[in-house]
Amino acid sequence: MEIILTVFKELLSPGTILITLLGAVLGVVFGAIPGLNGSICIAVLLPATYGLSPVHSLLLLGSIYMGSSYGGSISGILINVPGSSEAACTAIEGNAMAKKGRGREALYYSILSSVFGGLCGVFVLIFFAPLLAGIALKFGPPEMFLIAVAGLAVVGSLSGKSVIKGCFAALFGVFLSMIGVDSLTGNTRLTFGIGALSSGIGLIPAIVGFFALAEMVRQCKGADKSQSSAGVALEKARVTDVIVKMSKKMPVLIKSTLIGIWIGILPGTGGAISSFVSYGEAKRNCKKDETPFGQGNENGIIAAESSNNAAVGGSLIPLLALGIPGSATAAIIYSAILIHGITPGPKLFGETPGLAYSFTIGMMFAVVAMGVIGVCGVPLFSQILKIKIRYIIPVVIVSSLIGAYSARNSVYDMAVAVVCGFLGIIFSRCGIPAPPVLLGLILGKLIEVNLRNSMLIAGAKNISVFQYMFTRPLSVAVILLAVLMFAGNFRTTAKSGKTEGK
Repeated sequence: MEIILTVFKELLSPGTILITLLGAVLGVVFGAIPGLNGSICIAVLLPATYGLSPVHSLLLLGSIYMGSSYGGSISGILINVPGSSEAACTAIEGNAMAKKGRGREALYYSILSSVFGGLCGVFVLIFFAPLLAGIALKFGPPEMFLIAVAGLAVVGSLSGKSVIKGCFAALFGVFLSMIGVDSLTGNTRLTFGIGALSSGIGLIPAIVGFFALAEMVRQCKGADKSQSSAGVALEKARVTDVIVKMSKKMPVLIKSTLIGIWIGILPGTGGAISSFVSYGEAKRNCKKDETPFGQGNENGIIAAESSNNAAVGGSLIPLLALGIPGSATAAIIYSAILIHGITPGPKLFGETPGLAYSFTIGMMFAVVAMGVIGVCGVPLFSQILKIKIRYIIPVVIVSSLIGAYSARNSVYDMAVAVVCGFLGIIFSRCGIPAPPVLLGLILGKLIEVNLRNSMLIAGAKNISVFQYMFTRPLSVAVILLAVLMFAGNFRTTAKSGKTEGK
């Protein structure tokens, strides 16, 4: 009891509240700017945390992490340019709503879903971290490979009118993920004699190219006219009305949140994968009387945003309980903990309970701060839709290229973004969707590394890789889940194709 009182005394101090608000604001801003994200913001500010107390340092970085998971949806909804990979699915439905004049409503759905998912994720972090981390530790290379393959089932939900084109886009993303240095042998591959390609294709430059640059070039067609970025008048929307509507969508909200928490716990995954999977599940359960997905269905925003923010709390569970970061951003936070002479792991809550509970409970405050910023900022954010598109295009292009460069301080990444931009334009004209490319790029390395590790382990046991997988109960369970996901998603896609044919 004494520890809890000390924790709340620390968290309610003016300095802690200010740090939490600052982190949430920075996270939202960096998340909303195409090419920038929470990882970059945290990496830039990491040296500045040396002079802070351990609690303030972790809360600043944790608040940035949480805020950036939501921030990417702002630009995705308003100008169809997701600020981060987590917001790619949100942009599909959110921008469709914005074009119908429902931009503010979409923004409210985004922030409220993010708050719900964030609070649930942090709640699980506080009360169930050791238990869930222990379960996640049982997932080896076979299970991770199968989970990644199951994630490809979402292609059917992202393919639009043609599943074939969607599959091609996903396979192209997997191909991009293989360019560069082989993670197991150290040899370069698919570089075609171009030395710069040994660095591989980064996720951020690909997002900037396929989404930001390609979209801005498409928008240039009508830039000389006086239309706004949405081209329609904004309808009024109240947060209370959206809350009432969301209360009727609790099954989608709860399911997506649970998906986000679980996928976030698994090391090497993260919010992007959880948002894609949750979006696919929401589309699979779409009812006939609802707005079709791709045309502004609120469930798509709810699923993607609740899931990616729930994954924040999930990714911190193996970090704090086992000392294993669950995502790239969590890995940077891990280094911040080490800087202050503290080692994350099973003994963290026993040896330094004050710090552990101050951070975990403080993340609740971070979610609340993000919610206040998001809800209060909706009227301001939505004004972007009134700005003439010819003023938005150069700003987005410049900020996107800066974001591509800042990921690794590399001009090469800027060149990759430009090339991906040209490919994005070509894909758009051919009717090939961009989101599956991003999905393939994210899952490609996960599939390859875990498959090859499984083959090495199976070889050491002198058995086939299939025998190795099918003799593990967890692998069998994941295989059944993957089959159900593939069947469900493609059945839904077939139904939607028949509906459009009529």
